[in-house]
Amino acid sequence: MKIASFNVNGVNGRLTRIVEWLEETRPDIACLQEIKTGDASFPVSAFEAIGYGAIWHGQPKHHGVAILARGEAPVEIRRGLPPDESDPQARFLEARTKGLRVASVYLPNGNPQPGPKFDYKLAWFERLVRHTQTLMESGDDVVLAGDFNVVPTNADIYNAWAWRFDAVLQPETRAAYQRLLAQGWIDATRHLHPNDRVYTFWVNEAAFRRNAGFRMDFLLLNPAVAGRLMRAEVDTDHRGRERPSDHAPVWVELR
Repeated sequence: MKIASFNVNGVNGRLTRIVEWLEETRPDIACLQEIKTGDASFPVSAFEAIGYGAIWHGQPKHHGVAILARGEAPVEIRRGLPPDESDPQARFLEARTKGLRVASVYLPNGNPQPGPKFDYKLAWFERLVRHTQTLMESGDDVVLAGDFNVVPTNADIYNAWAWRFDAVLQPETRAAYQRLLAQGWIDATRHLHPNDRVYTFWVNEAAFRRNAGFRMDFLLLNPAVAGRLMRAEVDTDHRGRERPSDHAPVWVELR
């Protein structure tokens, strides 16, 4: 089974690229972030035409998440994080599909920091950590997939000094991510590539061409799923195509 996560940076504006990626790589489950569209304008028919069912939690022009499944429609469990499902920012969607409980997650960026956007990021992260503890205790096979807007260590960015004031590198952000991992989640990419320079985001084409990247997109597996992990890779070449997202898809393969 292949599970992927992709911050698409606008699902309608990059629909050709997204469909191309799905047809070429055929993930069984694809979690999308930053779809940047309201619920009514999500291009569900385009995905159904190539064999994917979909659910989505949209927001016009900003944020938004979706879950696609090949050959079936995911069954929604929740949209929005507890205890405040009325949060106006569409950043979390959870579903059952292919025998898994899957969440598509889009953490707030938090810039500029310090300030209210950074405060919101940290508060949202704490809500996520509280909810993921319940998922860890659920007894289900669980995958958290998304853009977590954190660079966990200096080995996950080409030049930490140059970005030392950015919200994604702040000690508070990194500490929240470590609290999440401490629940027992396995960062699939780092688990299989402990010493490799792996990036999933590049700020522009010039940065991509010189591989000046960040690793901020993760597939986090609970222990039951991690025991089935075979591969964890990044579809880096899709970042170099015409009108790409600034992120590349990341994926895992499970037995």
